[in-house]
Amino acid sequence: MTDRKYELTANLAKVEERIAAACAAAGRKREEVTLIVVTKTYPASDVRILSGLGVRHVAENRDQDAAPKAAECADLPLNWHFVGQLQTNKVRSVVGYADVVQSVDRSRLVDALSREAVRAGREVGCLLQVALDAGASGRGERGGVAPGGIEELAALVAGAPGLRLDGLMTVAPLTGEYAGRQRMAFERLMDLSTDLRRTHPAANMVSAGMSADLEEAVAAGATHVRVGTAVLGVRPRLG
Repeated sequence: MTDRKYELTANLAKVEERIAAACAAAGRKREEVTLIVVTKTYPASDVRILSGLGVRHVAENRDQDAAPKAAECADLPLNWHFVGQLQTNKVRSVVGYADVVQSVDRSRLVDALSREAVRAGREVGCLLQVALDAGASGRGERGGVAPGGIEELAALVAGAPGLRLDGLMTVAPLTGEYAGRQRMAFERLMDLSTDLRRTHPAANMVSAGMSADLEEAVAAGATHVRVGTAVLGVRPRLG
């Protein structure tokens, strides 16, 4: 076993233990929570090791890194999630490999995703990124739609050819009433998910929680957690 494989095996086991413990504490079954490993800034060789260790969901946030990595790993049984803010000029490339786009937050992006999904003959899952720190502009510091805009945007996705409305995603906000209160933020997302499922019952995916706060997300009811650092290690500074 290589040093890197040993490191990833050990880290993955620790994360699995954390998720299992959080599920037990919340009275949930372990299979109710899916681990998505965020592989941004790490090479395709790491993705290949993770796939060999049983990881089936990986996430990226920059198309220029993700596209070649996904192509290099096209032979692996993986679901690729795009989790970064997505510009419309990158949509064609992202639709080429992403099974799920977790950062849908505006109508123009829905239109672009639909157009490219139809052109590529693919169905792309969409999560609406919810900005719990949305101000007067209706958008959050790191993108996202304000809670009040979910219903309208969900209807657009649900009616768009080539797209599938899967649920909601959020990032614990750094500002506003939920700053430093991850559990409350994730519970708010769950309330919004409950509201969404009244109109769109199949949109039951709730993506929340990362390396530092996955326990709070599991306790609140998240179905998917996005973990990078705890599995792959501390990322080098970019630039």
